[in-house]
Amino acid sequence: MQPTLTDGPFAEDLFPFCLTRSVADILCGILSIRQKWERIFPDSDTKISAVEIPANLLPEDQLIRAIRLGKEHEIQEAISLATKLQNPADIVMLNGREIRSDFQLICMGRKSEPIPPSNRIILSKSKDSSKSAEQVFLEAGAVVEHCILNASEGPIYIGKDAMIMEGSLIRGPFALGEASVLKMGTRIYGATTIGPGCTVGGEIKNSVIFGYSNKAHEGYLGDSVIGEWCNLGAGTSNSNVRNNAGIVKLWNPLKNKYTFEGLKCGLFMGDYCQSAINTAFNTGTVVGVCVNVFGKGLTPSYLSSFSWGFDLPEVYNFEKAIQHIGQWKKLKNKLVSASEINLLRAIYDQQKNM
Repeated sequence: MQPTLTDGPFAEDLFPFCLTRSVADILCGILSIRQKWERIFPDSDTKISAVEIPANLLPEDQLIRAIRLGKEHEIQEAISLATKLQNPADIVMLNGREIRSDFQLICMGRKSEPIPPSNRIILSKSKDSSKSAEQVFLEAGAVVEHCILNASEGPIYIGKDAMIMEGSLIRGPFALGEASVLKMGTRIYGATTIGPGCTVGGEIKNSVIFGYSNKAHEGYLGDSVIGEWCNLGAGTSNSNVRNNAGIVKLWNPLKNKYTFEGLKCGLFMGDYCQSAINTAFNTGTVVGVCVNVFGKGLTPSYLSSFSWGFDLPEVYNFEKAIQHIGQWKKLKNKLVSASEINLLRAIYDQQKNM
């Protein structure tokens, strides 16, 4: 039996990613929060009693042990002490830790597919160089040739049927999801996660890209989180440090307040968004759901859901938005579902009333 993951008031703190998914389905590390708990407590584990925990909790030893013991007071104490996703910046801040943890969860006791000799592998000096699978793991069907994979600072995980094209430079911790592609000469700094079905190029540092999104060309993405079904046009870059090196703040319209997130903070983009070529995202920019980003100069620090441009912003026509999403999904052999349309309609209606 698996713990039941429940959303609560904390979900709104994770805007814009809470708009289109449960907090449990947020990607952090190699796996979503839900996938982590499912691996730790499979359905076949009938010894575990039913327990309900907040969906923003990340699995940790104390909490896992308490759940296995089934003692309610110990579970509640462990919940109070557990690490939680409390705002969008936490996804980035905790991603390296979670890649390392998920890597052990997925790869322990398994053997990597052979790593082609054309690659240069750099391992931690504290590890036996003969055990590269402990730090670089390729799933079946993964293709990696003529690349530099530096796992000295953290593991590198390459998912099933993923491809890393020649000339790519990768520093761990790093995770590449199933059937995703890194284009030629991509530069990756850890801690970075690319979800399934993505196409990525250019320079990326300390960022998380959810499934089926594209950043296929040159441009910089740093200290950022990109939702599902997004497309960043060629040359799109974001700032992650203010010109005065001051504290970066993020706007949350659901809470009607700013949160202050430290000296480095990039772009936080909800699902189904696109940016025009050469878009320049300001430091600490928050973009809602289904936004078409284009305009002159730096973007504003907040773009509401269903925005069309930012110079003279208009509202994205709902029917046109759904049509465009369908066209993007068709490129990856997917269809827009009725449930997606209903959810987006609810977000659209809510946005009109804000």
